[in-house]
This record gives sequence, structure tokens and C-alpha cells, in this order.
Amino acid sequence: MTHNSPAAAAPQSGVEPLSAQTRLALVLLLAAAFVVFLNETTMSVAIPEIMDDLEVTPALGQWLTTAFALTMAVVIPITGWLLQRLNTRPVFILAMVLFTAGTLLAAVAPTFGLLVAARVVQAVGTAAMMPLMMTSVLSLVPMNSRGRIMGRVSIVMSMAPAIGPMVAGLILAVTTWRGIFWVMLPIALAMLAVGIARVPNVSEPRAVPVDVLSVILSAFAFSGIVYGLSSFGEAAESEVAVAPWIPLAIGLAFLGAFITRQIVLQRADRALLDLRTFRSRTFTVSISMLAIATVALFGMVIVLPIYTARVLGLEAVQTGLILLPGGLLMGLMGPIVGRLYDRVGPRPLVIPGGIIVSVVFWALTLISTDTPVGLLVAAHVALSVGLALLFTPLFTSGLGALPPHLYSHGSATVMTIQQVAGAAGAALFITFLTIGTIATGAADPNLATPEELAIGVRLAFVTGAIVSLALIPAAFLVQKPAQPELTDAELEARAPAPH
Repeated sequence: MTHNSPAAAAPQSGVEPLSAQTRLALVLLLAAAFVVFLNETTMSVAIPEIMDDLEVTPALGQWLTTAFALTMAVVIPITGWLLQRLNTRPVFILAMVLFTAGTLLAAVAPTFGLLVAARVVQAVGTAAMMPLMMTSVLSLVPMNSRGRIMGRVSIVMSMAPAIGPMVAGLILAVTTWRGIFWVMLPIALAMLAVGIARVPNVSEPRAVPVDVLSVILSAFAFSGIVYGLSSFGEAAESEVAVAPWIPLAIGLAFLGAFITRQIVLQRADRALLDLRTFRSRTFTVSISMLAIATVALFGMVIVLPIYTARVLGLEAVQTGLILLPGGLLMGLMGPIVGRLYDRVGPRPLVIPGGIIVSVVFWALTLISTDTPVGLLVAAHVALSVGLALLFTPLFTSGLGALPPHLYSHGSATVMTIQQVAGAAGAALFITFLTIGTIATGAADPNLATPEELAIGVRLAFVTGAIVSLALIPAAFLVQKPAQPELTDAELEARAPAPH
């Protein structure tokens, strides 16, 4: 079988230089993805000021992030179909137009309801951008250079969360929360203008019909799961209108129906999210490890600020400074890890990466009310090193094991699983933090003493440490694919005949 994509046609030895057009396209895609993800991470710092300005309660204020996450979970599965149906440039333009429109609406929104609606519009554009970037990298970059380029993708995924809160803090120091959106707007407009002129079309669109039933099933499935998981932390601390297990159970039921529907449709190559990607062992192992690493990362991100604020008594800006070195280091390591991947493959990277992540979590189970801040900085830096050794090799190996026509489905699957894993990580850590705190005799976790809360935090990190152990044996199973593990002929041979 002969593939027409640049990735497939590339020689398997040596590092092939990228053309000027390819480099420009990748720079534009990386820059656009960085902007949309930076926007996502700046919002958490601005929520308290927005609540005061628009006079809303904390429960309503959290919908600025919850609505964003729910929209991402619903839209990302659809991008697998969208990236097959449309060419690269139209998808880029659509994503940036939606993001820019949402940013403008948010900047001028007179009411909280309109602000939430603006965040939803932004999220639709954001949801399309990451799978588009992944698919374009796989289509444009030869197999033997993907690690290097995926390392730059890691900069987007780690630097934006690291500097987002700091950027928001600087903007809020000189203007109101609307200034965050006014700063983002001209940047988004510039990215849109340059993208219209310079982003090349690298895909080969096909007239793939969209299955409306699959869209409906995926919307209920992933929104239910993400909302249910996200509600566990809130329910553990206070009463909620709907018990978290109800939307979670509904989401899981719809997920079962969605998977069944995709198995039927993929026999005729019409699936909204083609699950034949999981027939690749390397893809399945890599995505499983990415999910575990994401659970650990999001759990850490939500629990550590609680610990520093309510146990150590630190200010938010001090917590941001604790997290900043690790986030910056992870971003700086991305290109280095990518080049190492091209030379030595994934195992020499992901095996020590998994061990480092697990060791850090086991070390964090020993924290107390007088743990030095320096040790927290060191722990977060070490965790960032471990995650940097995991993310780039796992993305590159997992997606590189797929045949070109499944790139868009693989990218959408990875992003969807990361959204669910992030919500699961936050829910898991907060739930066990609350259980541990209540076990000390504290009637209300919000009123717990630092000593009582520290016990809950330790239990949360014990949970993370146990989960992280799964990374170590799985790391030995990751391989560097010299070519796609699944060819079109193999997929057709393994697929049951349609009824």
C-alpha cells in the first residue's frame, strides 16, 4: 500500500529538513494553539473579580470554567469528522473566527449570561485547534523528525498553563478583567489574518457524511461524564442540586451507546470517531499512559494550591511562583525531549519519566503543616521533568502508529480522553482530600484546621501515588513505530462485513 502523505513518503533514516512553507505553517499553528490555551488558563485568576463586578455567586462563577470544559468535551469528538470533511485552512479560519468572536463578545459582555455564552464560543474554536495542529504535524512532518516537532507542541501544552495565571495577574494589576480579553483580541485577529494568507492545505478532504445520532450520543456522553466528574469535588464540600453520580451514570450510558454506534459505522468508514485506532497496541498503550499522566497533573494542579493557601497560608501569587519554574522547565524541555526521541526512541525517556512521576507523588504523601516551600518547588520541578519525558514521546509514538487517514480520529480521541482524564483527576484528588479531612473529625472541610486539612491532602497524594504506579510497567510496552502499525488492508481484513 502506498501513502501519499509527506509523513509516509519520508525516508526512515537521517533528519530531513522541512520546507519553508511547512515551517511557516507549523509556526502559525503552534502560535494559534498557544494563544487559545493561554486564554483558557488566564480565566481562573480573573473569576473572583468577575464575580464581584457582575454580582454572581461562586457557584455561578465557576460556570466560566465548567461551561468551557463541557463545550470542549462535546466539540472535540466532532473534529475527527470535521478534519476529514474540510481542508486545513478552512478549519483553521473557522477555529480562529469563533475564538476571536468569542473573545470580542466576552470583552463587551454586559451580563454574566452573555459572558458564559462568549466562553462557549471561545471553547468551540479552542476545541478545533489542538486536533488540527496534531493532524497537521503528522501530515507535514516525516516520521524521523516528528519527535523534534512534537517537542515544540509540548511547549504549547505546558508553557501556557505556566504563564497564564501570571499574565492574568499583570493585566488585572493595571486594568479590569475585561482587559484580559482586550489583550487577547488583537493577537487573535493577527493570527487569523496571517493564517488566512499563509496556512497551507495539507489534507485531502473526503465527502464523509456526518452521523447526527453519533453527534447527539457523544454530546450527552462526554458532557455527562465531564460534568459528573467535575461535580464530585463541589459535592464533597457542599450540597449540590444534582448528585454527581446521576450525570455521570447518564454519560456512561450514552458512551456505551456511542461506542456501539461507532463500531457499526466504522465498517463502512462513516464513524464520527473511528475506534479502529485502538487496534494499534502502541496507540492504546500510549493513550492509556497519557490519561494516567493527565489524571496526576490535574490532581496536582487542584490540590497543591489548596494546600499552600489553607495549610501553609500562602497568597495566590506565591503559589503561582511555586508552580512557575516547573511549568517553564517542562516547556523548555519539550524540544530537547523531542530530539532525544528521534535519536533513541520512547523507552529510554518514558521509563525514567514514569518512575520520576511516581517517586514525586510518593514523596508528597509525607507533607505536613511545616513542609518548606523549597521542597514543594523541588517536587513540582521534578514532576515537570517526569511529565516532559512522558508527553512528547507518548504523543509521537501513539499517533505515529496510525495510518494517515486515521490521524484526525486519533488526534480527536487523544484530546477527548485528556478532557475526561483531567476532570477525573480533579474529582479523584478532591474526593479523597475531603474523605481524609472528614476522617479526622472535621465536620466541615471548609472549616478544617491546617492540621486536619494536611491529612486530607496527604490522602489525595497517596491516591495519586497509587495511580502513578501504573505508568512504570506500561512504559516498557511503548515502541517507536517505523511505519504505521495498521495499514488500510489490515483494517479492512479485520473489520466484520457490514450487515
